[in-house]
Amino acid sequence: MKEFAKFGNVRLLAVACCVAFTLGACKSNESKPEEGKPAATASEPAKKESGIRNGYACCNLHYSGDWISDSNLAQLPFIAAGTPISVKKIDGYRAYVEIDGKPMRLGHDYGRAEETTEQWVSKIVVLDDPKPKIAKFSPAIRNAIAKGQLLKGMTKEQVIMSVGHPQTNENPKLDGPYWRYWWSSFGPYYVYWAKGSVSKIEGHSETVGYMTYKGK
Repeated sequence: MKEFAKFGNVRLLAVACCVAFTLGACKSNESKPEEGKPAATASEPAKKESGIRNGYACCNLHYSGDWISDSNLAQLPFIAAGTPISVKKIDGYRAYVEIDGKPMRLGHDYGRAEETTEQWVSKIVVLDDPKPKIAKFSPAIRNAIAKGQLLKGMTKEQVIMSVGHPQTNENPKLDGPYWRYWWSSFGPYYVYWAKGSVSKIEGHSETVGYMTYKGK
C-alpha cells in the first residue's frame, strides 16, 4: 500500500513538472512587438492579420517600387484613381495589398497619432469606384486629375482625387484655410481654399509649375 502511494506521488510530481514546463514554454514564446508596429492593448489585441477589403484607389496614389506612403510625394509616378485594390492584410503600420495583380505595400508613416492604420487604409481604398464621378466633371477637371495636377476652382473632393489626402499629422482638420502637400521630401506646396474651392497654389515656383494644370 505504501509503495502504491509512493508511485502515485511520483506520478503527481511528473504531471506537475509537465505543466510547469508547458507554462514556461508559452512564456518563452512571448515576443515584443516588432519595431515600427503599435503595441497590442487589452482593448485592441494584436490582430489585423486577416482583414480583407476590396475596393478602389480613392485618388492618384504615388509609389516608389512597391511602396505607397501617406506622404504621397507628387514627384513620384502614380496609380490612377479608381484602380482596383485588394487589401490582403493589415499588420501594424503596414497594409499588404494587390493592385492589378501586383503585390504592393501601403505605409502609414506620418499620421499615426491622428488615425489608426485601418482608418487610413479605409480612406485610401474606397468601396465605390470614383471613375464614374470623375467622368461627370468638366473636361479641364478630368484632365487635371488624369495628370495628377491642380487648378483653381477645384473642390476638396477633386483635389483629393488628383493629389491624394494631405498628411493628417500636418492637416488634422480639413476645414483650415489651406492644406499642406509635398512635391518631394524637401519641397512642400500649399493649396489655399476660398468657399470650398481652390483659390491659389503656393510654394517653390518650379513646384507650383509642375502641380498646376495649364490646359483647358
